This record gives sequence, C-alpha cells and structure tokens, in this order.
Amino acid sequence: MAQVTVTIDGKAYRMACEEGQEDHLTELAERFDQYVGHLKSQFGEIGDLRITVMAGIMIMDELSEVTRKLGKLEAEVGALKASSDGTLESQRQNEQIVVSALGELASRLEGLTAKLNGRAPASVN
Repeated sequence: MAQVTVTIDGKAYRMACEEGQEDHLTELAERFDQYVGHLKSQFGEIGDLRITVMAGIMIMDELSEVTRKLGKLEAEVGALKASSDGTLESQRQNEQIVVSALGELASRLEGLTAKLNGRAPASVN
C-alpha cells in the first residue's frame, strides 16, 4: 500500500491508498480542502467536526444532483437508442418496399419489351 500525506484545513493527514492512486487521492483531498475553506470563510471557526460534516453534506448534495442528471441523460440515451432502432427498422421496411416495387417495375418493363419486340418484326414487314 502506498502512503500519502494530505493537508485539509491546515492539518496533515497520512493516508493509505493503492499503488498508483497517490495523485488521485491528493487531488481529492485538495478538492475537499476547498469545501472546508469555503465553509470556514462563510461561518468562521465553528468547530472542525461541524465544518467537516457540512463539507460532506455539500459534497453529497452535489453528488445527488449529478446522479439525478446522469439518470436523466441515461433515460434520454435510451429513448434515442429506441428511436434509432425504430428508424432503422422503418428504413429496412422502406428498402424492402423499394426493392419490391423495382422488381415489379422490372417485370413490367420486361413484359413491355417482349410485347414491343413481338410487334416490331410484324410492323417492319
């Protein structure tokens, strides 16, 4: 296990983390320290525990909002995917209709060509 020393509200804390996660843990601690600093600037010295709890609640509020937005985006992606699937099926059906119509047209053209070819020699004499 790796060891990292982070500073929150001017106090150093030695933390353990997985190898390779040191920078990430340091960044998280710095971001948390910003919340603590912001609250201290608003409320002054109201106690470390109270400030920490308030910072945790602020973070959880933000996380809740992000989770809500993520759920909404996932629903939109699902709707778009379903719409896309429907569009693809509709496109396949349209292609089948076009292929069928072209087949019928080709048959009719062949019939007309046969009739014209059948008449052309008779009218040439």
